[in-house]
Amino acid sequence: MKRTLISLLAAGAFLVSPVVLADTLTVSAAASLTNAYTEIGKNFEAKNPGDKVEFNFGASGALLQQILQGAPVDVFASADQATMDKAVAENMVKKDTRVDFVGNGLVVIVPVDSQLSITSLQDLRGDNVKHVAMGNPDTTPNARYARAAMQKDSVWEAVEPKLVLGANVRQSLSYVSRGEVEAGFVFSTDAKQDEGKVKVALVVPTVAAGEKVGEWVPNPIVYPIAETTQNKSKLAADFMAYVLSDEGQGVLAKYGFVPIKEMTK
Repeated sequence: MKRTLISLLAAGAFLVSPVVLADTLTVSAAASLTNAYTEIGKNFEAKNPGDKVEFNFGASGALLQQILQGAPVDVFASADQATMDKAVAENMVKKDTRVDFVGNGLVVIVPVDSQLSITSLQDLRGDNVKHVAMGNPDTTPNARYARAAMQKDSVWEAVEPKLVLGANVRQSLSYVSRGEVEAGFVFSTDAKQDEGKVKVALVVPTVAAGEKVGEWVPNPIVYPIAETTQNKSKLAADFMAYVLSDEGQGVLAKYGFVPIKEMTK
């Protein structure tokens, strides 16, 4: 009997499958990526059963500050190059993993029922525009682009007193969609998310490449992504590869982003 029991236990040992530990990937991403990345995360989890992707969305500059202060983040996706440059300079991301993955545009939006005619940034000086929403230029890429564009067109000093600053681009979108301001600066993709409540009044033709006034590049704005130096997840490289894959790029395009392949033609 004893020999039989031992034999059964030994045989059973060969039938036990090795335990595969689930992994959790933490991604800090620009607020404008909220809808697209939420869908991308669900798709990625479906391809990696048991593994989880947790997102932290916010203004790119604020997200970088969190990483600098020790927040456990595996992948960082910024809405601008300047913030990622800072991440590299502070040794917060692995430089050799940095890659551009998508493009966006800067627009001025108004409430959907607005009768305002905004054909240039100069129109924001008018008395009929009392409040203009955008993020904080110190932490929010879209606001930094907007400020630089207004400085270039010599309207910044006139518009600055009218500004209502949001914590991130989605808050600026909310101010406009609720009719609390006459106009606001957001990314093209953000405007698309609230098409029933806002409309695009002006596509800003040029944006600042960095923080210095006078550094200009045409739209679209290019988003970079990179692994952080503290990354402990085996999923980081695979997630970034999925974002750059045809499927991942298709999801981004669905939400109004410009696929990276179209920007490099």
